[in-house]
Amino acid sequence: MNNKKLLASAALVVALSTVVTAPAQAASKEKCYGVAMAGQNDCANLAGTHSCAGQSSLDNDPGEWKLVAKGTCEDIGGLLKAAAKKKFAEDKAK
Repeated sequence: MNNKKLLASAALVVALSTVVTAPAQAASKEKCYGVAMAGQNDCANLAGTHSCAGQSSLDNDPGEWKLVAKGTCEDIGGLLKAAAKKKFAEDKAK
């Protein structure tokens, strides 16, 4: 097998293994709001001011989230989505 075919085969194996394992990994994680450090959030915030990872500007912003092991969010001082949305709405109303 030439190098191009070998490289393509290896890339395909990696891509397929990622597709197969991603749902299983996601099932063991949950979004935890208020625990991300500035620039270390995982994706869009509750306010809708950005839609990408790494764009948070404040440490522990209650509108920013990180994926954490399921069942650990509140233990580390974070909020689950429903509680974060409620807090966001309350803060916005002030």
